[in-house]
Amino acid sequence: MSDILDELQWRGLVAQTTDEAALRKALADGPITLYCGFDPTAPSLHMGNLVQLILMRHLQRAGHRVLCLVGGSTGLIGDPKTTAERTLSPPETVAEWVNRIQAQVRPFLEFGGDNPATMVNNLDWTAPMSALDFLRDVGKHFRVNAMIRKDAIATRLASQDGISYTEFSYQLLQGMDYLHLYRTFGCTLQTGGNDQWGNLTAGSDLIQRTEHRSVHLMTTPLVTKADGSKFGKTEGGALWLDAEMMSPYAFYQFWINAEDASVIGYLKTFTDRSRDEIEALETSLAQTPFKRQAQKALAADVTTLVHGAPATAAVQAASEALFGKGDPAALDARTLRDAVAELPGGEVAPGDSIVDAMLATGLVDSRNAARRVVGDGGVSLNNVKIKDPEMVLGEADFLHGQVALVRRGRKTLAAARRSS
Repeated sequence: MSDILDELQWRGLVAQTTDEAALRKALADGPITLYCGFDPTAPSLHMGNLVQLILMRHLQRAGHRVLCLVGGSTGLIGDPKTTAERTLSPPETVAEWVNRIQAQVRPFLEFGGDNPATMVNNLDWTAPMSALDFLRDVGKHFRVNAMIRKDAIATRLASQDGISYTEFSYQLLQGMDYLHLYRTFGCTLQTGGNDQWGNLTAGSDLIQRTEHRSVHLMTTPLVTKADGSKFGKTEGGALWLDAEMMSPYAFYQFWINAEDASVIGYLKTFTDRSRDEIEALETSLAQTPFKRQAQKALAADVTTLVHGAPATAAVQAASEALFGKGDPAALDARTLRDAVAELPGGEVAPGDSIVDAMLATGLVDSRNAARRVVGDGGVSLNNVKIKDPEMVLGEADFLHGQVALVRRGRKTLAAARRSS
């Protein structure tokens, strides 16, 4: 276990620690008990949470004991954003999200065997506590002048709307979590994203004041794209881990389209590949970037980690089919639907001609142009070349009865969706 911190640093998983030398010694002398918290402020975890899950996997595999906290109480409040007050979700909604996130976390960690992870919910120790006990036993140890210096709090206090006492008190709840886990499980390390540093120090400070013991904190960097923009956001919103909120196909496409400047860092952070493997991919990226071997390895590994090997195989087959190298008829209905979701398209019906389909999907702007392109051999239907402009679409041409893929040239693809 003596080299785990070096490994985490090489993988870009360490931003700040309270005392690196002391933490390194504790990890080497271990095992230690650590925890990371996930608030159910949405029905799914996202890519920022995945970084924490991967960090916990590394530490568990190194022999350390892992506590995974899904915050049934802190999720009722949510940590303060720098922009505006959160909308509070109903308790029954938060309870449902707790269950969903607990189920989502389980595949990433080992909950059996010789060193099982433990799932905890802070509602279990927060709900029984009265307001008076909370103020006397926890609030007494916090200083308002220190609390208002936290970045998110300071920003909100300087805004026109300010901050509610509910969100202001969030750091007390999180601090109480660390104290409870320290007393109950002997937990001495809390991890989180680097933007959570202020909330994390609330817990270590509380333990210092009440137990007169120093404990550890470690944060991960906020992973960003090559242009410095925040990682985990796309035009459609967060990169969710739930397949219903972000399809495995869209998830895979995010990683396969990673920029050259970012892909090696992503491989270190998000995959289990060894240094030798990543160095080989880095060489390939430098010498033959057009092969995109690093991106392919990244997309396959992360999609398999999150969605499983069968889902990865399905989306790889869909990618091949959309690029004209596979049989789209072999795709299952859901993968096909996800793969064509972002394609330009239009509605056609059985009995319409290939010319009608090209016009409906916007591949051409006139019937004469469509006939000319078809006659020149520049059109395919479901990856089969069409040379007859009078060719009529039949029932079998609509894959799963839903859509036919119409391609002009090598790269321009559209979805001819069957009209209802």
